[in-house]
This record gives sequence, C-alpha cells and structure tokens, in this order.
Amino acid sequence: MSRIEKLNQQFKREISSIIQNELNDPRLGFITINRVEITKDLSYAKVYFSVLADAKKTQRAEKGLLSAAGYIRRLLSDRIKTRLTPELIFKLDKSTEYSIHIEEEIERLKNESRKGSQGVKE
Repeated sequence: MSRIEKLNQQFKREISSIIQNELNDPRLGFITINRVEITKDLSYAKVYFSVLADAKKTQRAEKGLLSAAGYIRRLLSDRIKTRLTPELIFKLDKSTEYSIHIEEEIERLKNESRKGSQGVKE
C-alpha cells in the first residue's frame, strides 16, 4: 500500500471520528465518509460522503460539512502529522444511492418475471 493510500485511509478514519464525536451540528447526524482521495502534493483532499436522508436533509448535511471544513482540517493537523494538511473538499457520493436503486430495479424485474411465469400454464 502506497503512502498516499495509507494517508487516505487515515484521513477517512479521523474525519469520520471527528464528525461522529466532536461536532455537535444536528445536520451531520447520518453522514458516512465513504472514501478520501488526497492529491500527491497534499494540497487537497476530496472527501466523499453519503447521507441516509431525503434530498433536503442531504443538502443541509452538505452545508454543515462545508461550514465545519476549517475546524475539521485544524483537528486533522493536530492528529495526523504531515508536511501539509490538505484543504478538504466535500463531495456527495451518490454510488450508495445508485446501488440501492439498481437492487430495487432487479427485485422489481424478478417479481414481474415470477408473475409472468405463473400466468403461463403448460
């Protein structure tokens, strides 16, 4: 595992911990940090997150993360010793939502197939 990959994992763990244990913002209740991608020069870290909520609450959670980004970055600089602490860029990760949608569609197609095969008598 490369140094950047290790940093990505460490940042993911620490950011998750900070959000869950140190921030008292009610907008951040159901956030999951899915992955972190830090640039090689350590100037930026894209933090991909998902929220188990409707679109309105998701938007509020995103605003909460944006407003807390500086504070989270400061805590990270205390916990993870690197030459630089990257600027955090929070991005909504829709892959979980997409996976759920695909599973629902597969289930719907299975149900339609069952109904169709039950109607056919040999």
